[in-house]
Amino acid sequence: MSSNVSLLRETSRQVVAGASAGLVEICLMHPLDVVKTRFLGFYKGIVPPILAETPKRAVKFSTFEQYKKLLEYMSLSPGLTFAVAGFGSGLTEAIVVNPFEVVKVGLQVNRNTFTEHPSTFAYARQIIKKEGLGLRGLNKGFTATLGRHGIFNLVYFGFYHNVKNIIPASKDPTLEVLRKFGIGFVSGTMGSVFNIPFDVAKSRIQGPQPVPGEIKYRSCLKTILTVYREEGILALYKGLLPKVMRLGPGGAVMLLVYEHVYSWLQEKW
Repeated sequence: MSSNVSLLRETSRQVVAGASAGLVEICLMHPLDVVKTRFLGFYKGIVPPILAETPKRAVKFSTFEQYKKLLEYMSLSPGLTFAVAGFGSGLTEAIVVNPFEVVKVGLQVNRNTFTEHPSTFAYARQIIKKEGLGLRGLNKGFTATLGRHGIFNLVYFGFYHNVKNIIPASKDPTLEVLRKFGIGFVSGTMGSVFNIPFDVAKSRIQGPQPVPGEIKYRSCLKTILTVYREEGILALYKGLLPKVMRLGPGGAVMLLVYEHVYSWLQEKW
């Protein structure tokens, strides 16, 4: 009984710390999205991202910790454990977020065609009614989302924890924060570089097709190959700079907040 309570408490700490990391990251980085188009009202429209990203980050960090424990129990090497646990957490995260991504992309693409803007739930019901829950409906682009989140988390967690263990910790609190922030920044940047072809594929699959009524982009790998053959390698890296500008510092913030909140919860709860 006590072991079950202990496991529940530990998992609760991870979920709360992960959710806190997502909340702080959104609050700090959201103005970067807004400043591209306007200089006032930096926090306009922040509520939907908070509602979406906070539980997503809770899943990311809590499942990473659970996969890490499982892999440690299997006596996997520490270096490989972080990467594989990150990959597993990314796949789990993708399963949770893909339906929300389909709805989000659909609303963004069709915002000018709706005579009346439907609510998120109304649009989700519309997709289910027309296309169902499968790979042509609410889970369109599922394999691309698996690749996007799986690869990102593999690099993000794998690089961060392995490099953090190699570079000596500083006794100076400020330098220690800067050390972790720097490693986290590189982790988020590298994750973005490695996973962006899957991100491009996801956008093509979930977005409008070139010819209405004809499905050109269907599976992840075929979409990547099609984009490469028709548009060149650089087309697979469209949007990399703004993505790095968001996920470089954002990735560092999330890791710092998660570790500090988790440590605080261990002491207080």
